[in-house]
Amino acid sequence: MDTYQTIENTVRDSYGRIISYLAVNWRDDEAVEDALADALVSALESWPKKGIPDKPEAWLLTVAKRRLMDRVRRERVSERAYMALLAMSEEAQHMESAAFPDERLKMLFLCSHPDIDPSMHTPLMLQVVLGIDAARIASAFMVKPSTMGQRLTRAKARIRSERLTFEMPDLAELPKRLDAVLEAIYAAYGSGWDDLAGDSRRRGLTDEAIYLGRLIAAHMPEEPEAHGLLALMLHCEARSKTRRDEAGAYTPLSEQNPSRWSAALMAEAENALHAAARLDRVGRFQLMAAIQSVHAQRARTGNTAWNEIALLYEGLSRMSPTLGVLVGRAAAVAEAYGAQEGLRLLEAIPSGTRGSYQPYWALAAHLHREMGHVEEARAAYRLAIGLCEDHAVRQFLQQRAMEI
Repeated sequence: MDTYQTIENTVRDSYGRIISYLAVNWRDDEAVEDALADALVSALESWPKKGIPDKPEAWLLTVAKRRLMDRVRRERVSERAYMALLAMSEEAQHMESAAFPDERLKMLFLCSHPDIDPSMHTPLMLQVVLGIDAARIASAFMVKPSTMGQRLTRAKARIRSERLTFEMPDLAELPKRLDAVLEAIYAAYGSGWDDLAGDSRRRGLTDEAIYLGRLIAAHMPEEPEAHGLLALMLHCEARSKTRRDEAGAYTPLSEQNPSRWSAALMAEAENALHAAARLDRVGRFQLMAAIQSVHAQRARTGNTAWNEIALLYEGLSRMSPTLGVLVGRAAAVAEAYGAQEGLRLLEAIPSGTRGSYQPYWALAAHLHREMGHVEEARAAYRLAIGLCEDHAVRQFLQQRAMEI
């Protein structure tokens, strides 16, 4: 493996841990991000000449801390900050043989602090803890990148100016912040899942999200939605290797070979879903996981119980009528009760919310095609293809459109 690939892998695997570890102690996320960026530049300059260190993550951490200490000396900030860095340096001497401390759980709950605008909880976690850029976050929230960038800057400035605590809240406070934390983990997983093209940084987010999901479920075992989110991600991940065929072409769920799905991940997902059910408080992530559980049963039965999926979507749409859920409900109803019923539900979605949502137009094209509406299907395919960011999915839709 070459030097640059090693640096890329180290950043992908370690970014969140290094940022969170430093920020918990330093309490200035902007300074920490700058220090880590400087450390990465130093690695790019040094490693090709001197060789890759035995522990690249520890090397980056050490250099980043030196940059922070240089900043302290330059700006003559408080003695408290300087002493904190000294303590961190002493701790690092014992870190070579120990596991790297993972402070991301603290950072996730910090970013959901009640004094921060609730609408910024999830975006802040995605950027500060998981390293997702503002443009990608903006896309997920359907706003302009510049707008999201400004909002993130204001939120981080408030953390600095008000010195919000970087510590875990009291046990009684944790459940109040949990929803935002779960949303961020789910959004991170979705960002990686959407990347069929194979960007290693984004695909690494699925592993990060599942790791954090397991961490939250273990830390808060009495919270059913924590188990529900973990089950949802594991069921989806069980099918991740079948989303492309051997030639790299996109394969929709209905055409995937269930014998290739991961039995181990599906079993873990079912255990998590059962743990949630025992707590007897149904939530959104549990219903979404239950839908994926029904899909997973095809590996055993050879069939998909679409009427069960449609029923679960009905409950989910009442609890959380998001655009994605409403489109999913229409798709499930179409499979269970016919394309006409699905199209009726799809067209009932307010036009103001569906315009740039690619899955809406992909489903509309499919349903119009099923009903023999040639012109409507072609128009919907054009929109779906134009909105599609993934090359493999775009080719799949183009092929379907050509078959009309």
